[in-house]
Amino acid sequence: MRMSPTRGSAAEPSPEHLLRKATLARTSGLRAKYAQRGLDSSGSLSRTTRAMLLRQLYLSHMEGRRFDEARAVAEQMLQLEVMPDVARQDAARACLGVGDRNGALAHLRLASRVSPPSRRAFHLWTLGSVLYLAGRHEEAIGALSRAFRWGTTDRPLYQAQLALSRLAKGEPVTDLAEIRERLSDSPCGQGYGQFVLGELAHAAGDDEAARDYLRGFVKRSTSGRVALAVALEGEITRAREILSRLPRKRRKKPVG
Repeated sequence: MRMSPTRGSAAEPSPEHLLRKATLARTSGLRAKYAQRGLDSSGSLSRTTRAMLLRQLYLSHMEGRRFDEARAVAEQMLQLEVMPDVARQDAARACLGVGDRNGALAHLRLASRVSPPSRRAFHLWTLGSVLYLAGRHEEAIGALSRAFRWGTTDRPLYQAQLALSRLAKGEPVTDLAEIRERLSDSPCGQGYGQFVLGELAHAAGDDEAARDYLRGFVKRSTSGRVALAVALEGEITRAREILSRLPRKRRKKPVG
């Protein structure tokens, strides 16, 4: 005879169910709560599920700007050897949060080496972007040149940042207008591309376009997910610095 379950004896949620709840959580607190419950679950936990739960915990720490904790979780992800290039990318972002740029660069270099070919260009581009923002333009040129060679659909973005690095190093770039147009016409000219287009316009002396691109980038990056604003903190700071140096837009005088 089958016994009916007693009230309050509901089965414990599976780690996979808790992972889904963490992924869909609307706050960093809930994300951390469900991720930690999944990690503490008595059910069987595969390495992949553990890595994904750790990543949700990592994201909650990044959203809360708890960068030391985020870095510690990223190190746990690395030990599992599940998608190690993604874990290296996450560890690099946490390192940037605590001001450890050299640590971030080391992780990004390793990410580009251990990643599958389909993600190599992305890691090299991220490496080049960090080097560019750090003023290490010669190294940025090397990383971005390799990103451009490995890239596919995002090549206009990589080419544009490579041009900016060469300009910053004092090298001549004769096709700046074409590079800017190519990026503007490409899907990768949206999102992060708006930051790069703003820098290109600024380099060309087109203050009005630079202002529009950079303001749009800052607004989009700071009004959405907290994790995005944290990840793009260096770019947001640079965009605001350029905006502060641009001459104020002149108001049109009324006719008559």
